[in-house]
Amino acid sequence: MLLAIDVGNTQTVIGLYSDDELLDHWRIHTQRERTSDELALMVQEFLGFHGFSFDEDVEGIVIASGVPSITGALREMTERYFGFPPVVLGPGVKTGMPILYDDPTAVGPDRIADAVAAFSLYGGPVIVVDFGTATVFDGISAKGEYLGGAIVPGVEISLEALYARSSLLRRVELVEPRGAIGRSTAESLQAGTLYGFAAMVDGLVDRFQDELGVSTVVGTGGLASVIAPHTASIQHTDPWLTLHGLRIIYEKNRP
Repeated sequence: MLLAIDVGNTQTVIGLYSDDELLDHWRIHTQRERTSDELALMVQEFLGFHGFSFDEDVEGIVIASGVPSITGALREMTERYFGFPPVVLGPGVKTGMPILYDDPTAVGPDRIADAVAAFSLYGGPVIVVDFGTATVFDGISAKGEYLGGAIVPGVEISLEALYARSSLLRRVELVEPRGAIGRSTAESLQAGTLYGFAAMVDGLVDRFQDELGVSTVVGTGGLASVIAPHTASIQHTDPWLTLHGLRIIYEKNRP
């Protein structure tokens, strides 16, 4: 079996694969101070839910990480507890996708994994909208080339900044309000967040399609299920898109 690990700035998602089937997945808070031993303990607990263990059941680990301290801890964990090196998405790792960014090494590994997965599932041109710490848009050509994208402050980080600088605003649950015109402060925040981000997504997707042509649009990330239903442009929502891309990349780089 394969462990696919996507380390984001806010959350880390771990997927357990048997061939191409996602058996289970777990989401934890990203803590930069966690040691390799602490990470090993958590992973073993997750595996234990299915009666699996380090020693007998996991034959590979693939990692996409934007947090260097966690990358190092995961490398150490894999080598010490599993007995083999992980595949860490970065320079020198085969993806099967040309990267046409000005500096290919500057593209976040999760963006590459998303692009590989989206093109594998839907062909091209395809646009990926990843709702994470940042809301990230990526464009993939009809030939399967990673072209680049756009980065916008994410939903949660935008709200945190608003709450921090506004004395009278309080945190609200992100559920759909009665309408776009909020009748309370809570509804006004919900309307502004849900419909505002949805409109922003639709506007940027339109601009992407001006350059790409008519494209398939895929939403992913922790808040995709919250924002995507209010957009007109997102056709598919796949919360495990990054894990799927990591699995494909692992197969291209299997030791």
